[in-house]
Amino acid sequence: MAEDNFTVKYEKGKVERRTKLTIFVDILRVLQRNNGTAKPTHILYGANLSHKRMKQYLQELQSNGFIEQKNERGKTVYRITDKGQKFLMEAKKIKQFSEAFGIEL
Repeated sequence: MAEDNFTVKYEKGKVERRTKLTIFVDILRVLQRNNGTAKPTHILYGANLSHKRMKQYLQELQSNGFIEQKNERGKTVYRITDKGQKFLMEAKKIKQFSEAFGIEL
């Protein structure tokens, strides 16, 4: 999946913040890599987020219909929806389009 990677590149002495789009993609990819579901802890580490920010982004993804919160065996898990899968495909197209014009996201 490296060809559609949205991960920010860090240079010595220069830190670039991730965009909301990038963070959404990172979270959805964590879910996608785990057969469509993941526990909050896996999302936290996989998307490299603080607990507070993870909760905010999960809430927004959920309210937009990209993920669903489920309870499996007494544990909270998140599942990517079809809409979330489509969002990932479209985000990849956006990245490819911008790179074709020399703009890096």
